[in-house]
Amino acid sequence: MAGTANSSDMSFWAHLDDLRRVLFKMALVLALFMAVFFIYMPWLFDNVILAPCHGDFFLYRLFAGVTAAIPGLDHFSTDDFSVNLINLNLTAQFFTHLSTSFWLSLVFSFPILLYLLWTFVRPALYPNEIKGARTAFSLGAIMFYIGLAVGYFLVFPITLRFLYTYQLSGAITNSLSLDSYMDNFMMLNLIMGITFELPLLAWALSSIGLLRRQFFKRYRRHAIVVLLILAAVITPTGDPFTLMIVFLPIYLLYEASAIIVKKE
Repeated sequence: MAGTANSSDMSFWAHLDDLRRVLFKMALVLALFMAVFFIYMPWLFDNVILAPCHGDFFLYRLFAGVTAAIPGLDHFSTDDFSVNLINLNLTAQFFTHLSTSFWLSLVFSFPILLYLLWTFVRPALYPNEIKGARTAFSLGAIMFYIGLAVGYFLVFPITLRFLYTYQLSGAITNSLSLDSYMDNFMMLNLIMGITFELPLLAWALSSIGLLRRQFFKRYRRHAIVVLLILAAVITPTGDPFTLMIVFLPIYLLYEASAIIVKKE
């Protein structure tokens, strides 16, 4: 019995050592990514993070071309839009540099961190569990990055343009603080990344018997109304073209969820 207990203790400490090594590797990867992002952050701010602040952003030029080609739609202008960012806090730029480097390193090193964690968890799983977990992790990572892309190229620019150009009175001049811009930039992109995990959540609920395809069929009309309202809240411009641009990706998530869940 004593030998068995000692063997168990040694096994526990061996696993603890393995976990410690994995966590050290994860911290090292995160630190390396953060160092790279910290070095290139000024370029990233000018060319990526602040790109939606200028009228020549990809989405604005696309909307301008489409609305100019379709009769009856108000022309989407790209010439007179520019966001004036100001800094109100002495330390804000430095801490924004640090925090943005950290969050970007966490987002873009996520597949590597997940793989390192997977190397620790994998030996404890059965072959069928390994296959299911690998599929879930891969699908989750892919959908998260697609959501980030939709947030950056679509949702955030539309929201920024509407709210920045909205005027309660002509006597009020809009200026946007750096903190407010970054808070909304991070929040909206993160929300879209998480939203695109819904098919994975539906698949997980279906695998344990809590969700079936009949649910999506029964509530499809209700879902369309709710998603239209959600898209209208995100893009309160009154422009049907912009509304549909935001609505369609979210609705496609609903249909994708319906496809991957079990029928019965």
